Amino acid sequence: MPTDNLPTKQDLEDHAAALLCAAEMPAAHAARTASCLVAADLWGIASHGLFRLPFYLRRIRSYGLDPRAELRAVGDTGPLVTLDGGAGLGHWQMWWAAETARDRARRYGVAAVALGNSGHCGALGLYVLPLVDAGLAGLVFSHGPAVMPPWDGTSAVLSTSPLAVGAPLGDGGSGHGDPLIVDLATSAVARGTIGHRAQAGIPLEPGWAFDADGRPTTDAREALHGMMAPLGGAKGYALALAVEALTAALVGPSLSRDLADMFDSADEARPQRVAHVIIALDADRCSVDGEGTTRRSALAEAVREAGGRLPGERRVPPDRMPPDSPVPVSADTLVELDRWADEFGIPRLDASAVR
Repeated sequence: MPTDNLPTKQDLEDHAAALLCAAEMPAAHAARTASCLVAADLWGIASHGLFRLPFYLRRIRSYGLDPRAELRAVGDTGPLVTLDGGAGLGHWQMWWAAETARDRARRYGVAAVALGNSGHCGALGLYVLPLVDAGLAGLVFSHGPAVMPPWDGTSAVLSTSPLAVGAPLGDGGSGHGDPLIVDLATSAVARGTIGHRAQAGIPLEPGWAFDADGRPTTDAREALHGMMAPLGGAKGYALALAVEALTAALVGPSLSRDLADMFDSADEARPQRVAHVIIALDADRCSVDGEGTTRRSALAEAVREAGGRLPGERRVPPDRMPPDSPVPVSADTLVELDRWADEFGIPRLDASAVR
């Protein structure tokens, strides 16, 4: 995509934060949320970028998301922290959880944060970055509304059950090695991709989804009202069920079958009550012989010598991305953001910013 007529990272972060502040979100939370959304677009994950912001704003307007929510500690054993998100938006909450897991893992060697009663948090790979950047390994799990049936089942029980894994490998510029960041849904494709294609009128790949009657479909709008296929058949279903158990069942307060659907306007007033889990491990303290750094570098080198690349190696933490980076955002999304700016009575994205 040509970059000479794209808005910059700084322009979009400022505009997204202004929209969230207009919806009564505190400035610090709005800034972190905007940073996460724009980072997803810069990473090429448009389905979890600014495309999502109008959906969040609609839910805030309908009281399905509390823009003024604050985290409340439910339990704290030291290595394990349990938080209630107060039906707030998940991005800033998960960033705080990731930083907490990082700090506790440095102290204890391993740490976990369980965050319940939260909202959608976007691309999970964002939240392993603070860990990998500190030389830690991490795992993140989340869930959403039920859109996937059990293997051989006929009705939706599971969400797309996304997960992310991060570890420091190689000899990167952070001082802790290149990032390995695996971020994926356990459905055949992320549901946000379905929503993004529905907005753009782009057909789906065969085998991704089913319509409301359980028939295979390549129509993204039909798929939003139907079900998703699991990644890798029965094995993908088993993995999705494991993620559901680690999030919805362990943390709560709701199973995926009881969650509000972000893409259903009739569900906008109902809090989502999403659960997320993040686990951090001190990579150096995991090694039995003190040679972990050498082995991690050897693994990265072996992948590259074989002609491959590390998943996530090109992903830069949001705070280290150049502010003048051009950001690919669809015209449809920019039109939606303009509409919300008009509704809130704040300036639209400066036309001069779209160069």
